[in-house]
Amino acid sequence: MPSLPEAGPGEGGAVRLAANASTVTAADLRRRLVAEIDGPPGDVLVDAAEVASVGQAVLQLLVAARAEAASAGRTLRFVKASPAFLNRVAGCRLGGALGLEQAA
Repeated sequence: MPSLPEAGPGEGGAVRLAANASTVTAADLRRRLVAEIDGPPGDVLVDAAEVASVGQAVLQLLVAARAEAASAGRTLRFVKASPAFLNRVAGCRLGGALGLEQAA
C-alpha cells in the first residue's frame, strides 16, 4: 500500500485529512471525527490543506460529521482546504452542506 500521511492532528489540533482521502482512509477519519465531536467543547476543526484527491466516502463522512457536530451543539469547520478539495466539493455541490459556501 502507498505511504499515506500520518493520520493525526493538523494545525491547531485540527483533524487532518490525508492527501488521498478515500475509502481506505475513511474508517480512521471517522474514528478521529467521533473522538473530536465527543471531546471537549469548541469547534471541531478539519485541516484539508494537503488533500490532492477526495472520494465520495470521505465527503459523505464529512457531511455526516458536520450534522452530528451540530446536533451536539458544536460546529465543524475547515481551517484550511486545498484547491483540489475545494474543487471536488464544488463539483459535488456540497459547499453548503460542508459550510464551504465559497465552494458551492
